[in-house]
Amino acid sequence: MLYAIDKIENNIVMAENLKTSEKKQLKIEDFPFQIYEGCLFSIKENHIIKESEKEKLRILKLREKMERLKRHE
Repeated sequence: MLYAIDKIENNIVMAENLKTSEKKQLKIEDFPFQIYEGCLFSIKENHIIKESEKEKLRILKLREKMERLKRHE
């Protein structure tokens, strides 16, 4: 499952499953990499894996969508 970090507060990470919109709470120390809001990750066999390539694609798609919306104003 692919998750996006919504919020980081008091060492608690709030993440959302991008397919189901299910919310998940994790501890910040559970992440073996630096995290930030919007960061994409997956959980496989109880390991949190950063999904950098999927994150880059998501950002690109969102930017393209914003540009299309700007052109239609």
